[in-house]
Amino acid sequence: MKNPPPGPDGPRVLRPLTSTAALDAAIARSASAPVILFKHSETCGMSFQAHEELLQALDDPAWDTDTYIVSVQRHRDVSNAIADILRTRHASPQVLLVSGGEVRWQATHMAIRADALRRAVARERQTA
Repeated sequence: MKNPPPGPDGPRVLRPLTSTAALDAAIARSASAPVILFKHSETCGMSFQAHEELLQALDDPAWDTDTYIVSVQRHRDVSNAIADILRTRHASPQVLLVSGGEVRWQATHMAIRADALRRAVARERQTA
């Protein structure tokens, strides 16, 4: 699969989730390809480090996974909906790999690493 160029329409962009409708669309997208959901706290140093790890994954020219970010402070309703819809315990920072509408892998806090994220996506694509 050829990777699209980086830019506002390519997969190497963090797409903000600001509504439950946008969350529903992202989860629906996971029916055809895995997606990443990142819960981010704007006031937490650990979340800042996790955000940097996520950006490292997106900087990889081979990255071809739609990636979404939700601010837990600004969009608490969306953050809570992620936990409810996907039946996961809330954490922040938290990365969820969603495929077929289900969480296939997740990491929180210091376990959020660019290399672990890349491996999880690669494994999911092999099983799909």
